[in-house]
Amino acid sequence: MHSHQYTGLGFRKDFAEDLLSSDVLKPSFIELAPENWIGMGGYWKKQLDKAAEKFPITCHGLSLSIGSPDEIDVSFVKQVKKFLDHYKIKVYSEHLSYSKCDNAHLYDLLPIPFRMDAVRHIVERIKQVQDILERPIVLENVSYYTSVAAEMKEHEFISAIVNDSGCDMLLDVNNVYVNAFNHQYDAKEFLSKLPLDKVAYVHVAGHEQVSDTLIIDTHGQAVIDPVFELFEHVVGLIKPVPVLLERDFNIPELSELQSELDRMNGIISKKWQVQHASA
Repeated sequence: MHSHQYTGLGFRKDFAEDLLSSDVLKPSFIELAPENWIGMGGYWKKQLDKAAEKFPITCHGLSLSIGSPDEIDVSFVKQVKKFLDHYKIKVYSEHLSYSKCDNAHLYDLLPIPFRMDAVRHIVERIKQVQDILERPIVLENVSYYTSVAAEMKEHEFISAIVNDSGCDMLLDVNNVYVNAFNHQYDAKEFLSKLPLDKVAYVHVAGHEQVSDTLIIDTHGQAVIDPVFELFEHVVGLIKPVPVLLERDFNIPELSELQSELDRMNGIISKKWQVQHASA
């Protein structure tokens, strides 16, 4: 597998047609939220089928709400399984957070308290979902702005969940950078304490610094140099996996997105190209 087969982009309706018809953007895969496409018919179903012929697809879900006290929505998980199987999707990732509470969807993903009882609760739920899906799910380290009633460190919390549930990790490099900045810890030291052998997927994104002491994770800006530097550090620590450039709104010229992909490919090819040539 050459380095150019590692970097992908979100499949967004704003530039779906350009992605399918023009050559400006050359991602090696596309990512989408299954919730936005399950049961879709008509024009967009055709676009999705076209995209699936042209690109491998990864999924990044929004509403599994793995940390929530509500029951897992089994019929939803079964729909996701059908979708993953139909489009031969290898990676199904979600957020290590909860977005539902009494069934009201919250706009912000809330952090889960870093506590042992939370770990046990989440591990049970992950196992339930993985049993239905018949595959491991991939969970993302999230950005958080306050840590609620913590009994353990974030890295201990993530490690316990990954090790006990058998799930994989989505390592969001930007979230590590944002949390390290906001909570004043060393990003590389934090990374060294994670189960990096379980990383199956990587996200890289831009963010907004709103003051000297606060960064908000927005996915609406270009990726900054320090995040690229941290990404390069990460690439040296993990096995080759798909890497997504996350850009959710404030979409720039497509050539600008491609130049960010090119920069990511340049970093990857230094570390990954030589090995795994046959993968």
